[in-house]
Amino acid sequence: MRLSREKVLRLSHVMVDVVAGFDEVEFVEDRNTVRLEIVKILQDLLKQEEKVEEAARLKITSQKRPIPEGTVEWETLYRKYYFDELRKMGVE
Repeated sequence: MRLSREKVLRLSHVMVDVVAGFDEVEFVEDRNTVRLEIVKILQDLLKQEEKVEEAARLKITSQKRPIPEGTVEWETLYRKYYFDELRKMGVE
């Protein structure tokens, strides 16, 4: 999934606000430092997700016969290969 930088920043603000609302949570660092770390983590996760998506697409295009994107067969293969790639990374 592709998210714009603005959406990532907005998500980081929302996440810090939600976590700060818990009585059990006390930040050791200031809120902005925590928020910036959240931005970094989200961006890293999105980069990993792009690599997984790219690998799944590459497997589909390497089939002996072309499989048009948007077909049921393409969607089925994409899901299979996408989750196979996630499993390789240890995500289930």
